Amino acid sequence: MNLQRRTFLRLAAGTAALPAASRIARAQTYPNKIIRLILPYLAGSPNDVLARVVTPVLSSQLGQTVVIENRPGGGTSIGTRAVMTAEPDGYTLLFSNSPVHFIAPFVSKTFSYDPLKDFVPVACVGTTTNVLTIVPSIPVTTLAEFIAFLKANPGKLNFGFGQGTLPHLIGALFRLETGVDFASIPYKGGAQAVTDMLGGHVHINFGTPPTLTPLIRDGRLRALAVTSTERVADLPDVPTMIESGFPNVTTMSYYGIFGPSGLSPQVVSRINRGVNDALKTSELEANLTKGGFGLNSGSPQDFASLIAGEMRKWLPIVTATGFQIE
Repeated sequence: MNLQRRTFLRLAAGTAALPAASRIARAQTYPNKIIRLILPYLAGSPNDVLARVVTPVLSSQLGQTVVIENRPGGGTSIGTRAVMTAEPDGYTLLFSNSPVHFIAPFVSKTFSYDPLKDFVPVACVGTTTNVLTIVPSIPVTTLAEFIAFLKANPGKLNFGFGQGTLPHLIGALFRLETGVDFASIPYKGGAQAVTDMLGGHVHINFGTPPTLTPLIRDGRLRALAVTSTERVADLPDVPTMIESGFPNVTTMSYYGIFGPSGLSPQVVSRINRGVNDALKTSELEANLTKGGFGLNSGSPQDFASLIAGEMRKWLPIVTATGFQIE
């Protein structure tokens, strides 16, 4: 091998090593500037509420400001794409929830990504269940009565939901399991569906207890069942879907932080440690519990395993229901 070729190969090898060396150096000083947490959901959504409770404590744990940017629309594709295409340096992260984040690419007509290759699970933060609510003008008080009413009045009631959200998916599952028929009205976010429900334009909604419990207590909505395996502390008189005879309509939302593919293990570990330390604080634990959220800490590997389990559960349901995000 001549001197010129050896020189070229040394230079080429050195150039190839620069990005890796640069990433390691950045990881060692992380974080040294503001971190953007992108939410592909509307302000006021459960994702938004949870993120705004968590970020101040997370900022303290990381020693750096974490700011929230809401980028809703496109069935969560707008905000998700922004993170997927971002520099994998830990300063642009996604706050989303499973199973929607990992189901969306299989059912979206406008946005496709590989949930396992294009994103890195960083940390699970919390959980919520969902509660089936109806407007009080419907003359039923139990789930069995409601199903009978729907079968007697096919297509006459409107189901409102945020496009591409878990309630959207649960609605498809509920329709499959019960054999009922209702009209579907998609919204940019679930909060808009609730507003129209209070105005009488929407009759059915699946939402989270933190969002709907005050309206249920005020008698403005009527709760029929929750999708958790056990009753919810804030709604002790509301039975589970299991108790009501529909064990397959059992769901939970798992909220967490994801990074773009290529995010270094060192940065993933630092963020994960910050989240877990934040969840151990009495301040955050009290605020999450008060807001109706459950805590769900663990390693990035724990979060990845949870997501894999959710995918195994939901993909056959997506196929069976023909679920689509426009």
